[in-house]
Amino acid sequence: MTRLKPFPSLIFFALCIVVGQATAACTISSLPIMFGNYDVFSVVPLDSTTTIAVNCDQKPPPRVDIAIGSSTYSGGFVPRQMKHLSGADLFEYNLYTQANRTTIWGDGSGTTLTVNKKVNSKKPWNAVVYGRIPAGQDISVGQYSDSLLVTITF
Repeated sequence: MTRLKPFPSLIFFALCIVVGQATAACTISSLPIMFGNYDVFSVVPLDSTTTIAVNCDQKPPPRVDIAIGSSTYSGGFVPRQMKHLSGADLFEYNLYTQANRTTIWGDGSGTTLTVNKKVNSKKPWNAVVYGRIPAGQDISVGQYSDSLLVTITF
């Protein structure tokens, strides 16, 4: 029996939040993380990456903290889930702070961490987001997505 591969994608929506009084601003932008084709018979997880770009024009450079919210469909971080665009199937995945994919990038609650760095006005920060879909998920063919809130605090 041949089973076709689903085409998952993950969509980020970004929001810039200013904490306290600031005389300048930081902006954020991101691209969707695209996992490509998922093979339900593979024993290897499917990995992908994207970046979150942060630009600030404040002096001295602010320390910017990036948080990625919980999944729309699972309501949490462990696991996050994507939903089939026209069906009810849910597809587990997660986002991580490092290439070894051991620390979940979240809002700092539970076992999740945020990522932070000083952002100089002439040197934008391109924070890499590491995504992983675990192997062995038996799901329907089709496209999957999830929407997450990305928040910066400085």
